Amino acid sequence: MRWIVSVLIAFVVLVAILLLRLSTMNMSAIAPGGMETAAVTRMKYAHIGGRTDKNPSPDTPGTVKEGAEHFQHHCEVCHGLDGQNTGVPFAMNLAPPVADLASERVQRYTDGQLKWIIENGIRFTGMPGWKGILSDEEAWNIVRYLRHLPPKGSLGAPAVFKEAEEEHEHGATTEHEHGGAAEHQPGAPVGQPQKHQH
Repeated sequence: MRWIVSVLIAFVVLVAILLLRLSTMNMSAIAPGGMETAAVTRMKYAHIGGRTDKNPSPDTPGTVKEGAEHFQHHCEVCHGLDGQNTGVPFAMNLAPPVADLASERVQRYTDGQLKWIIENGIRFTGMPGWKGILSDEEAWNIVRYLRHLPPKGSLGAPAVFKEAEEEHEHGATTEHEHGGAAEHQPGAPVGQPQKHQH
């Protein structure tokens, strides 16, 4: 009976310590402490699926080019055009930071694991899953591109961030044009350049 009481007391003390720690935990987006980072990193790597899946897409320049086009359409906002966060102003400010896809850590994943990450995302990292948006072939082609990333900085910054830089250089209220239906303003003719201020 005495050992049950001891276990219960130990349990209550442990819960109290955890509650105290949680109540004082910093919830800002700054980098977490070393212990939290190590624990989450271990859990993340242990649960990435697809380890033995083989890439059916041929390793050819055409496949890599197709993968690059899909990557630059879906992934550039976070990873930059080159997969190495070039020109992405918030990449290092996230917790965890946006992965540099040319890093040794990422390149150690098998092709199947990279495709699994593309399809399913990684919880608590900001990496979304693209299953149902990208076809299997498109995801595999992106994996081929990831194996042949260009040198860091060689493709410049994504256009969306270049525009933001220009706004800051020219001041907060600059007038400029955008064109095309994708950027259509209500009431403006479709396909015509449109002026607006920032």
